[in-house]
Amino acid sequence: MQLLIQVSAQPKASPEFCDNEIVIHCRPRAINMRLVSWNVNGIRAAIRKGIDGYFSSIDADIWMLQEVRALPEQLPKNWDWPEGYEVHLHPAEKKGYSGVATLSRIPMQIVRTGKPSAIDPEDSEGRIVVSKHNRITCINTYLPSGSSGDERQRFKETWMDEWRNFLQPYIDSSEPVIVCGDLNVAHTEDDIWNPKGNAKMSGFLPQERQWFSQLLDDGWHDAFRDKHGAGTKIYSWWSNRGQARAKDRGWRIDYFLLNHVANELVKDIRIERQGGLEISDHAPVILDIDY
Repeated sequence: MQLLIQVSAQPKASPEFCDNEIVIHCRPRAINMRLVSWNVNGIRAAIRKGIDGYFSSIDADIWMLQEVRALPEQLPKNWDWPEGYEVHLHPAEKKGYSGVATLSRIPMQIVRTGKPSAIDPEDSEGRIVVSKHNRITCINTYLPSGSSGDERQRFKETWMDEWRNFLQPYIDSSEPVIVCGDLNVAHTEDDIWNPKGNAKMSGFLPQERQWFSQLLDDGWHDAFRDKHGAGTKIYSWWSNRGQARAKDRGWRIDYFLLNHVANELVKDIRIERQGGLEISDHAPVILDIDY
């Protein structure tokens, strides 16, 4: 099931004039294009918690959301997507599960959903949307979790290998290609609060970390790590157990991966932790590019 809608709008006031001084994620005037990747942990819950304020203040040109967990008819009757965006919702067949959505106020062409796959050929779990925005290709991805048991871990690792193969033709594109999403893997010890204690946990297994290294060897750039360098421990997801969020004991599992052409355009990238405290168990990752 697909949903493509367009929400019209009057021209927005300059985002420079944010009227709430507490908001720290207002968009500076000089940004040419802003993209955001965010696992919202259920769009209906995110709406109740105030995601509309983040849509307004972050003021991105392209939003790529994961774990939307809603069919179109399940969205609140008195709510709509932010004005001025085309929206492509690719939900899972199973209600209340998975699903991704891409929003764009730049004209958007949907190239495909899903990937060639032996284990989920129809992308029934709603995990990939590939879209084109002028010359930029965006690949919005929600990679499966393996934390529920061995069978699901095997599914995850097969899916990972298929996805890596699927991405190969995009690496050497002469146009910018931006891959993003919740990839459910913390790559290095800098990407996790307690590496020794989580060494046998899905998401930080040796073979998963090696797979991520292979992605980078293929030619993808981890935009956040390239920008902030080794030794910087900033996280994008926190467990709901204990006081992990309050104490900032998290994992960085949400990424922007760029081909070489896109990597040359990067101006800034950051993780907005406040969104992971107020709206979701994940924080939005904000990428600013000159384009």
